[in-house]
Amino acid sequence: MRKLLVLALVGLAAQLVDGALGMAYGLTSSTLLLLVGVAPAAASASVHLAEIGTTLAAGVSHWRFGNVDWRVVGRIALPGAVGAFAGATFLSSISTESAAPWMAGILFTLGAYLLVRFSRPLRTDRRGGRLRSRFLGPLGLVAGFVDATGGGGWGPVATPALLVSGRMEPRKVIGSVDTSEFVVAGAASLGFLIGLGSEGFLLPMVAALLVGGLIAAPIAAWLVRIVPAQLLGAAIGGVIVLTNARTLMRSADLSGPARPVVYALLAVAWAAALALAVRALLRTRRQGAVAATALAADAPSPTTVSPAAVSPASVSPTAAPAEDRLPTPAAVPSLNNR
Repeated sequence: MRKLLVLALVGLAAQLVDGALGMAYGLTSSTLLLLVGVAPAAASASVHLAEIGTTLAAGVSHWRFGNVDWRVVGRIALPGAVGAFAGATFLSSISTESAAPWMAGILFTLGAYLLVRFSRPLRTDRRGGRLRSRFLGPLGLVAGFVDATGGGGWGPVATPALLVSGRMEPRKVIGSVDTSEFVVAGAASLGFLIGLGSEGFLLPMVAALLVGGLIAAPIAAWLVRIVPAQLLGAAIGGVIVLTNARTLMRSADLSGPARPVVYALLAVAWAAALALAVRALLRTRRQGAVAATALAADAPSPTTVSPAAVSPASVSPTAAPAEDRLPTPAAVPSLNNR
Protein backbone atom coordinates (compact mmCIF):
# COMPACT_ATOMS: atom_id res chain seq x y z
CA MET A 1 0.00 0.00 0.00
CA ARG A 2 2.85 2.36 0.82
CA LYS A 3 4.45 1.66 -2.57
CA LEU A 4 1.20 2.43 -4.42
CA LEU A 5 0.89 5.68 -2.50
CA VAL A 6 4.43 6.60 -3.54
CA LEU A 7 3.58 5.79 -7.17
CA ALA A 8 0.45 7.94 -6.97
CA LEU A 9 2.60 10.79 -5.71
CA VAL A 10 4.99 10.13 -8.61
CA GLY A 11 2.11 10.45 -11.07
CA LEU A 12 0.90 13.58 -9.31
CA ALA A 13 4.34 15.20 -9.46
CA ALA A 14 4.80 14.21 -13.10
CA GLN A 15 1.42 15.65 -14.08
CA LEU A 16 2.17 18.88 -12.22
CA VAL A 17 5.35 19.28 -14.25
CA ASP A 18 3.64 18.31 -17.51
CA GLY A 19 0.70 20.62 -16.89
CA ALA A 20 2.99 23.57 -16.25
CA LEU A 21 5.48 22.89 -19.08
CA GLY A 22 3.42 21.03 -21.67
CA MET A 23 5.98 18.20 -21.54
CA ALA A 24 8.04 15.92 -19.28
CA TYR A 25 5.33 13.63 -17.85
CA GLY A 26 7.19 10.58 -19.14
CA LEU A 27 10.61 11.97 -18.23
CA THR A 28 9.63 12.77 -14.66
CA SER A 29 7.66 9.61 -13.92
CA SER A 30 10.21 7.27 -15.57
CA THR A 31 13.08 8.90 -13.70
CA LEU A 32 11.30 8.56 -10.36
CA LEU A 33 10.29 4.95 -11.10
CA LEU A 34 13.87 4.04 -11.92
CA LEU A 35 14.93 5.75 -8.71
CA VAL A 36 12.70 3.44 -6.63
CA GLY A 37 14.09 0.35 -8.37
CA VAL A 38 11.59 -0.48 -11.14
CA ALA A 39 13.08 -2.25 -14.17
CA PRO A 40 13.54 0.02 -17.23
CA ALA A 41 11.21 -1.88 -19.58
CA ALA A 42 8.50 -2.23 -16.93
CA ALA A 43 8.82 1.46 -16.05
CA SER A 44 8.46 2.61 -19.65
CA ALA A 45 5.61 0.16 -20.34
CA SER A 46 3.66 1.24 -17.26
CA VAL A 47 4.23 4.94 -17.92
CA HIS A 48 3.00 4.64 -21.52
CA LEU A 49 -0.08 2.66 -20.52
CA ALA A 50 -0.94 5.34 -17.96
CA GLU A 51 -0.29 8.01 -20.59
CA ILE A 52 -3.09 6.63 -22.75
CA GLY A 53 -5.54 7.99 -20.19
CA THR A 54 -3.74 11.25 -19.45
CA THR A 55 -3.09 12.10 -23.11
CA LEU A 56 -6.69 11.33 -24.05
CA ALA A 57 -7.93 13.78 -21.44
CA ALA A 58 -5.34 16.37 -22.54
CA GLY A 59 -6.20 15.93 -26.22
CA VAL A 60 -9.94 16.40 -25.65
CA SER A 61 -9.27 19.51 -23.58
CA HIS A 62 -6.99 21.02 -26.24
CA TRP A 63 -9.52 20.19 -28.96
CA ARG A 64 -12.32 21.95 -27.08
CA PHE A 65 -10.16 25.05 -26.65
CA GLY A 66 -9.17 25.09 -30.34
CA ASN A 67 -5.50 24.33 -29.71
CA VAL A 68 -5.17 21.44 -32.20
CA ASP A 69 -3.94 21.58 -35.79
CA TRP A 70 -5.30 18.30 -37.13
CA ARG A 71 -3.13 18.44 -40.23
CA VAL A 72 0.00 18.45 -38.07
CA VAL A 73 -1.44 15.75 -35.80
CA GLY A 74 -2.08 13.44 -38.74
CA ARG A 75 1.41 13.91 -40.19
CA ILE A 76 3.35 13.51 -36.96
CA ALA A 77 1.29 10.96 -35.03
CA LEU A 78 1.57 8.05 -37.49
CA PRO A 79 5.39 8.23 -37.85
CA GLY A 80 5.54 8.73 -34.08
CA ALA A 81 3.52 5.55 -33.57
CA VAL A 82 5.90 3.61 -35.84
CA GLY A 83 8.93 4.93 -33.94
CA ALA A 84 7.33 4.22 -30.56
CA PHE A 85 6.44 0.66 -31.53
CA ALA A 86 10.01 0.07 -32.76
CA GLY A 87 11.47 1.60 -29.61
CA ALA A 88 9.27 -0.50 -27.34
CA THR A 89 10.24 -3.66 -29.23
CA PHE A 90 13.91 -2.73 -28.96
CA LEU A 91 13.77 -1.99 -25.24
CA SER A 92 11.86 -5.22 -24.58
CA SER A 93 14.48 -7.32 -26.37
CA ILE A 94 17.52 -6.22 -24.36
CA SER A 95 18.42 -7.20 -20.83
CA THR A 96 17.77 -5.06 -17.79
CA GLU A 97 21.50 -4.52 -17.29
CA SER A 98 21.85 -3.16 -20.82
CA ALA A 99 18.60 -1.20 -20.75
CA ALA A 100 19.34 0.73 -17.55
CA PRO A 101 22.32 2.77 -18.85
CA TRP A 102 20.62 3.23 -22.24
CA MET A 103 17.48 4.64 -20.66
CA ALA A 104 19.44 6.71 -18.14
CA GLY A 105 21.56 8.15 -20.94
CA ILE A 106 18.50 9.26 -22.89
CA LEU A 107 16.88 10.76 -19.80
CA PHE A 108 20.12 12.50 -18.83
CA THR A 109 20.42 14.04 -22.31
CA LEU A 110 16.81 15.21 -22.32
CA GLY A 111 17.19 16.63 -18.80
CA ALA A 112 20.28 18.56 -19.91
CA TYR A 113 18.30 19.83 -22.87
CA LEU A 114 15.58 21.11 -20.54
CA LEU A 115 18.25 22.96 -18.56
CA VAL A 116 19.59 24.65 -21.70
CA ARG A 117 16.20 25.39 -23.19
CA PHE A 118 14.65 27.02 -20.12
CA SER A 119 17.76 28.96 -19.16
CA ARG A 120 17.20 31.38 -22.04
CA PRO A 121 14.16 33.19 -23.50
CA LEU A 122 12.11 31.18 -25.95
CA ARG A 123 11.65 32.32 -29.51
CA THR A 124 8.26 33.93 -30.11
CA ASP A 125 8.40 35.30 -33.68
CA ARG A 126 6.47 33.47 -36.37
CA ARG A 127 7.31 32.77 -40.00
CA GLY A 128 5.04 32.25 -42.95
CA GLY A 129 4.34 28.95 -44.65
CA ARG A 130 3.22 25.53 -43.50
CA LEU A 131 5.10 22.62 -42.01
CA ARG A 132 5.80 19.91 -44.57
CA SER A 133 5.58 16.15 -44.25
CA ARG A 134 9.27 15.73 -44.99
CA PHE A 135 9.93 17.59 -41.72
CA LEU A 136 7.07 16.22 -39.60
CA GLY A 137 7.57 12.58 -40.61
CA PRO A 138 11.22 12.15 -39.51
CA LEU A 139 10.56 14.29 -36.43
CA GLY A 140 7.71 12.02 -35.33
CA LEU A 141 9.74 8.88 -36.06
CA VAL A 142 12.72 10.02 -33.95
CA ALA A 143 10.58 11.44 -31.15
CA GLY A 144 8.51 8.27 -30.94
CA PHE A 145 11.58 6.02 -30.76
CA VAL A 146 13.22 8.18 -28.09
CA ASP A 147 9.97 8.31 -26.14
CA ALA A 148 9.59 4.52 -25.96
CA THR A 149 13.23 3.65 -25.29
CA GLY A 150 13.77 6.45 -22.78
CA GLY A 151 10.47 6.16 -20.96
CA GLY A 152 9.64 9.68 -22.15
CA GLY A 153 10.76 12.26 -24.64
CA TRP A 154 7.91 12.81 -27.09
CA GLY A 155 7.24 16.32 -25.80
CA PRO A 156 10.86 17.43 -25.21
CA VAL A 157 11.82 16.31 -28.73
CA ALA A 158 8.75 17.30 -30.77
CA THR A 159 7.60 20.48 -29.04
CA PRO A 160 10.87 22.49 -29.28
CA ALA A 161 11.35 21.47 -32.92
CA LEU A 162 7.90 22.79 -33.84
CA LEU A 163 8.38 25.95 -31.78
CA VAL A 164 11.75 26.72 -33.40
CA SER A 165 10.22 26.34 -36.86
CA GLY A 166 8.18 29.49 -36.14
CA ARG A 167 5.25 28.34 -38.28
CA MET A 168 2.75 27.54 -35.54
CA GLU A 169 1.30 29.34 -32.56
CA PRO A 170 2.78 28.03 -29.28
CA ARG A 171 -0.64 26.97 -27.99
CA LYS A 172 -1.28 24.94 -31.14
CA VAL A 173 2.18 23.39 -30.92
CA ILE A 174 1.50 22.13 -27.39
CA GLY A 175 -2.06 21.09 -28.22
CA SER A 176 -1.08 19.18 -31.36
CA VAL A 177 1.86 17.43 -29.68
CA ASP A 178 -0.25 16.42 -26.66
CA THR A 179 -3.07 15.15 -28.88
CA SER A 180 -0.79 13.09 -31.11
CA GLU A 181 0.88 11.59 -28.03
CA PHE A 182 -2.28 9.53 -27.46
CA VAL A 183 -1.52 7.56 -30.63
CA VAL A 184 2.18 7.30 -29.71
CA ALA A 185 1.41 6.01 -26.20
CA GLY A 186 -0.99 3.42 -27.62
CA ALA A 187 1.58 2.16 -30.15
CA ALA A 188 4.29 1.96 -27.48
CA SER A 189 1.96 0.03 -25.17
CA LEU A 190 1.20 -2.40 -28.00
CA GLY A 191 4.91 -2.89 -28.61
CA PHE A 192 5.54 -3.59 -24.93
CA LEU A 193 2.58 -5.97 -24.84
CA ILE A 194 4.05 -8.00 -27.70
CA GLY A 195 7.60 -7.84 -26.35
CA LEU A 196 6.94 -8.36 -22.64
CA GLY A 197 3.50 -9.92 -22.51
CA SER A 198 0.75 -8.82 -20.19
CA GLU A 199 2.98 -9.48 -17.18
CA GLY A 200 5.23 -6.63 -18.33
CA PHE A 201 2.57 -4.14 -17.26
CA LEU A 202 2.33 -3.59 -13.54
CA LEU A 203 -1.38 -2.73 -13.44
CA PRO A 204 -1.43 -1.47 -9.83
CA MET A 205 1.46 0.81 -10.79
CA VAL A 206 -0.41 2.00 -13.88
CA ALA A 207 -3.54 2.70 -11.84
CA ALA A 208 -1.57 4.61 -9.20
CA LEU A 209 0.16 6.74 -11.84
CA LEU A 210 -3.14 7.43 -13.58
CA VAL A 211 -4.97 8.37 -10.38
CA GLY A 212 -2.16 10.69 -9.34
CA GLY A 213 -2.13 12.31 -12.78
CA LEU A 214 -5.88 12.87 -12.82
CA ILE A 215 -5.80 14.40 -9.34
CA ALA A 216 -2.98 16.73 -10.34
CA ALA A 217 -4.59 17.91 -13.60
CA PRO A 218 -6.70 20.76 -12.11
CA ILE A 219 -3.86 21.65 -9.72
CA ALA A 220 -1.49 21.90 -12.68
CA ALA A 221 -3.91 24.25 -14.43
CA TRP A 222 -3.70 26.52 -11.40
CA LEU A 223 0.05 26.02 -10.97
CA VAL A 224 0.83 27.17 -14.50
CA ARG A 225 -0.65 30.57 -13.57
CA ILE A 226 1.46 30.86 -10.41
CA VAL A 227 4.86 29.28 -11.08
CA PRO A 228 6.76 30.57 -14.15
CA ALA A 229 7.45 27.78 -16.63
CA GLN A 230 10.97 29.17 -17.09
CA LEU A 231 11.91 28.34 -13.50
CA LEU A 232 10.03 25.06 -13.31
CA GLY A 233 11.66 23.78 -16.52
CA ALA A 234 15.16 24.54 -15.27
CA ALA A 235 14.39 23.03 -11.88
CA ILE A 236 13.00 19.74 -13.18
CA GLY A 237 15.79 19.50 -15.75
CA GLY A 238 18.35 19.56 -12.95
CA VAL A 239 16.49 16.88 -10.99
CA ILE A 240 16.42 14.59 -14.05
CA VAL A 241 20.12 15.16 -14.75
CA LEU A 242 21.26 14.45 -11.18
CA THR A 243 19.11 11.35 -10.66
CA ASN A 244 20.12 9.71 -13.94
CA ALA A 245 23.78 10.64 -13.46
CA ARG A 246 23.87 8.16 -10.60
CA THR A 247 22.83 5.29 -12.90
CA LEU A 248 25.35 6.31 -15.56
CA MET A 249 28.23 6.51 -13.08
CA ARG A 250 27.26 3.17 -11.60
CA SER A 251 27.20 1.50 -15.03
CA ALA A 252 30.60 3.06 -15.84
CA ASP A 253 32.06 1.80 -12.53
CA LEU A 254 32.93 5.35 -11.56
CA SER A 255 33.70 5.41 -7.86
CA GLY A 256 35.97 7.03 -5.32
CA PRO A 257 36.49 10.81 -5.29
CA ALA A 258 35.32 11.10 -8.91
CA ARG A 259 31.64 10.82 -8.01
CA PRO A 260 31.55 13.83 -5.65
CA VAL A 261 33.41 15.87 -8.26
CA VAL A 262 30.87 14.95 -10.94
CA TYR A 263 27.96 15.74 -8.64
CA ALA A 264 29.55 19.08 -7.74
CA LEU A 265 30.02 20.02 -11.38
CA LEU A 266 26.43 19.07 -12.20
CA ALA A 267 25.17 21.06 -9.21
CA VAL A 268 27.12 24.13 -10.37
CA ALA A 269 25.69 23.75 -13.87
CA TRP A 270 22.20 23.42 -12.39
CA ALA A 271 22.65 26.57 -10.28
CA ALA A 272 23.95 28.47 -13.31
CA ALA A 273 20.96 27.36 -15.37
CA LEU A 274 18.56 28.51 -12.64
CA ALA A 275 20.33 31.88 -12.44
CA LEU A 276 20.09 32.30 -16.22
CA ALA A 277 16.42 31.29 -16.12
CA VAL A 278 15.69 33.95 -13.49
CA ARG A 279 17.60 36.52 -15.54
CA ALA A 280 15.70 35.62 -18.71
CA LEU A 281 12.38 35.72 -16.85
CA LEU A 282 13.08 39.17 -15.37
CA ARG A 283 14.24 40.50 -18.73
CA THR A 284 11.08 39.21 -20.44
CA ARG A 285 8.90 40.81 -17.77
CA ARG A 286 10.75 44.14 -18.09
CA GLN A 287 10.28 44.10 -21.84
CA GLY A 288 6.57 43.37 -21.36
CA ALA A 289 6.23 46.22 -18.89
CA VAL A 290 8.00 48.66 -21.25
CA ALA A 291 5.78 47.60 -24.14
CA ALA A 292 2.63 48.01 -22.03
CA THR A 293 3.76 51.48 -20.89
CA ALA A 294 4.49 52.57 -24.45
CA LEU A 295 1.11 51.29 -25.60
CA ALA A 296 -0.65 53.17 -22.82
CA ALA A 297 1.23 56.38 -23.68
CA ASP A 298 0.27 56.15 -27.36
CA ALA A 299 -3.40 55.53 -26.63
CA PRO A 300 -5.61 58.67 -27.11
CA SER A 301 -6.98 60.10 -23.89
CA PRO A 302 -10.80 60.30 -23.58
CA THR A 303 -12.34 63.70 -24.39
CA THR A 304 -13.59 65.49 -21.31
CA VAL A 305 -16.29 68.12 -21.26
CA SER A 306 -15.95 71.01 -18.87
CA PRO A 307 -19.01 71.71 -16.69
CA ALA A 308 -18.80 75.40 -17.68
CA ALA A 309 -19.24 74.46 -21.32
CA VAL A 310 -22.79 73.32 -20.60
CA SER A 311 -24.89 76.41 -19.82
CA PRO A 312 -28.23 76.16 -18.04
CA ALA A 313 -29.88 77.85 -21.00
CA SER A 314 -28.78 75.14 -23.37
CA VAL A 315 -30.73 72.56 -21.42
CA SER A 316 -34.48 73.14 -21.41
CA PRO A 317 -36.24 71.80 -18.33
CA THR A 318 -39.24 70.87 -20.50
CA ALA A 319 -37.20 69.10 -23.14
CA ALA A 320 -38.00 65.42 -23.51
CA PRO A 321 -37.17 62.69 -25.96
CA ALA A 322 -39.34 62.58 -29.06
CA GLU A 323 -40.82 59.22 -28.16
CA ASP A 324 -41.89 60.56 -24.72
CA ARG A 325 -43.77 63.62 -26.02
CA LEU A 326 -47.60 63.65 -26.17
CA PRO A 327 -49.20 64.53 -29.49
CA THR A 328 -50.59 68.07 -29.78
CA PRO A 329 -54.34 68.58 -30.21
CA ALA A 330 -53.82 69.54 -33.86
CA ALA A 331 -52.13 66.27 -34.47
CA VAL A 332 -55.17 64.27 -33.21
CA PRO A 333 -57.83 63.85 -35.90
CA SER A 334 -61.29 65.12 -34.91
CA LEU A 335 -64.05 62.57 -34.55
CA ASN A 336 -66.39 64.91 -36.38
CA ASN A 337 -64.22 64.72 -39.48
CA ARG A 338 -64.65 60.96 -39.80
